[in-house]
Amino acid sequence: MFDRILIKMRELIRTGQYIATTHALDEMEADSLIIFDVEHCILAGRIRVRQKDRVTAEWKYVVEGPALDRKLIHVVAKIGPTGKLVIITAYRL
Repeated sequence: MFDRILIKMRELIRTGQYIATTHALDEMEADSLIIFDVEHCILAGRIRVRQKDRVTAEWKYVVEGPALDRKLIHVVAKIGPTGKLVIITAYRL
Protein backbone atom coordinates (compact mmCIF):
# COMPACT_ATOMS: atom_id res chain seq x y z
CA MET A 1 0.00 0.00 0.00
CA PHE A 2 2.84 2.39 0.78
CA ASP A 3 5.38 0.84 -1.57
CA ARG A 4 6.46 4.13 -3.16
CA ILE A 5 7.25 5.84 0.14
CA LEU A 6 9.04 2.74 1.48
CA ILE A 7 11.22 2.61 -1.63
CA LYS A 8 12.10 6.28 -1.09
CA MET A 9 12.86 5.68 2.61
CA ARG A 10 15.17 2.79 1.72
CA GLU A 11 16.97 4.91 -0.88
CA LEU A 12 17.53 7.65 1.72
CA ILE A 13 18.86 5.10 4.22
CA ARG A 14 21.22 3.56 1.65
CA THR A 15 22.60 6.96 0.68
CA GLY A 16 22.90 8.22 4.27
CA GLN A 17 20.39 11.00 3.74
CA TYR A 18 18.67 10.79 7.09
CA ILE A 19 18.74 12.38 10.52
CA ALA A 20 17.53 11.17 13.89
CA THR A 21 15.81 13.50 16.33
CA THR A 22 17.11 13.78 19.89
CA HIS A 23 13.88 12.10 20.98
CA ALA A 24 14.65 9.16 18.69
CA LEU A 25 18.19 8.88 20.04
CA ASP A 26 16.90 8.95 23.63
CA GLU A 27 14.30 6.25 22.92
CA MET A 28 16.85 4.13 21.06
CA GLU A 29 19.22 4.31 24.01
CA ALA A 30 16.42 3.39 26.43
CA ASP A 31 15.68 0.26 24.37
CA SER A 32 19.34 -0.61 23.68
CA LEU A 33 19.03 0.11 19.96
CA ILE A 34 21.69 1.55 17.68
CA ILE A 35 21.33 3.37 14.38
CA PHE A 36 22.16 0.17 12.48
CA ASP A 37 19.06 -1.42 14.06
CA VAL A 38 16.96 1.45 12.69
CA GLU A 39 18.55 1.16 9.25
CA HIS A 40 17.96 -2.60 9.20
CA CYS A 41 14.33 -2.18 10.22
CA ILE A 42 13.63 0.19 7.35
CA LEU A 43 15.57 -1.88 4.82
CA ALA A 44 13.92 -5.18 5.82
CA GLY A 45 10.58 -4.10 7.25
CA ARG A 46 7.31 -2.74 5.99
CA ILE A 47 5.09 0.22 6.68
CA ARG A 48 2.32 -0.77 9.09
CA VAL A 49 0.45 2.53 9.33
CA ARG A 50 0.47 6.13 8.16
CA GLN A 51 -0.33 8.86 10.67
CA LYS A 52 -0.91 12.58 10.29
CA ASP A 53 1.11 14.75 12.66
CA ARG A 54 -1.25 16.87 14.75
CA VAL A 55 1.05 19.88 14.82
CA THR A 56 2.58 20.00 11.33
CA ALA A 57 -0.10 18.05 9.43
CA GLU A 58 2.74 16.08 7.77
CA TRP A 59 2.45 12.35 7.14
CA LYS A 60 4.63 10.06 9.23
CA TYR A 61 4.99 6.32 8.85
CA VAL A 62 5.36 3.48 11.34
CA VAL A 63 7.77 0.90 9.93
CA GLU A 64 7.81 -2.52 11.58
CA GLY A 65 10.82 -4.71 11.01
CA PRO A 66 13.67 -6.59 12.59
CA ALA A 67 16.56 -5.07 14.48
CA LEU A 68 19.95 -6.69 13.97
CA ASP A 69 19.12 -9.21 16.72
CA ARG A 70 16.01 -10.17 14.67
CA LYS A 71 13.59 -8.90 17.33
CA LEU A 72 10.84 -6.65 16.00
CA ILE A 73 11.01 -2.90 16.43
CA HIS A 74 9.01 0.08 15.23
CA VAL A 75 10.58 3.10 13.59
CA VAL A 76 8.47 6.21 13.11
CA ALA A 77 9.79 8.37 10.29
CA LYS A 78 8.83 10.97 7.70
CA ILE A 79 10.32 12.65 4.68
CA GLY A 80 11.28 16.13 5.87
CA PRO A 81 10.98 19.40 3.94
CA THR A 82 14.63 19.13 2.87
CA GLY A 83 14.01 15.70 1.35
CA LYS A 84 15.90 13.84 4.07
CA LEU A 85 14.38 11.01 6.06
CA VAL A 86 13.67 12.11 9.62
CA ILE A 87 13.71 9.35 12.24
CA ILE A 88 11.18 10.56 14.81
CA THR A 89 11.41 7.65 17.23
CA ALA A 90 12.29 3.97 17.43
CA TYR A 91 11.39 1.37 20.03
CA ARG A 92 11.23 -2.35 20.70
CA LEU A 93 7.88 -4.12 20.62
